[in-house]
Amino acid sequence: MKVLVDTSVWLLALRRPKNLPFGAEQQAIITALADLMRDGRAVMMGAIRQELLCGIKTQAQFEALKSTLTAFDDVPLTLQDYEKAAEAFNTCRANGVQGSNTDFLICAVSINHQLPVFSIDNDFQLYRQWLPVQLYSL
Repeated sequence: MKVLVDTSVWLLALRRPKNLPFGAEQQAIITALADLMRDGRAVMMGAIRQELLCGIKTQAQFEALKSTLTAFDDVPLTLQDYEKAAEAFNTCRANGVQGSNTDFLICAVSINHQLPVFSIDNDFQLYRQWLPVQLYSL
């Protein structure tokens, strides 16, 4: 089964300073991501790719990360994904839950493509109260 890896997990793995050691929980997340990558099960989407590439300080670092990310397939998005994202936004907002457009697009892709989301962002736990989002657990 493919797993949609959220920006939060990629950032932990890709942008952490090399001289800072990981805690046990962080190491478990990195190991799980490495397993998904090795098995060819880690996927992303364009909005996640964009978030990862934003804020890179040098062009050389940008090009290196862009090149690294080409190894991962994007889930092809459809009109229904964008409509489901808007519906998810409206559902959550009506129930007092706020979120970003990207998060709701991730939720829509999870629902429409039956992909669990691998995230360390606690917002996805809130969304699950109102949306049938699958989460990937270690």
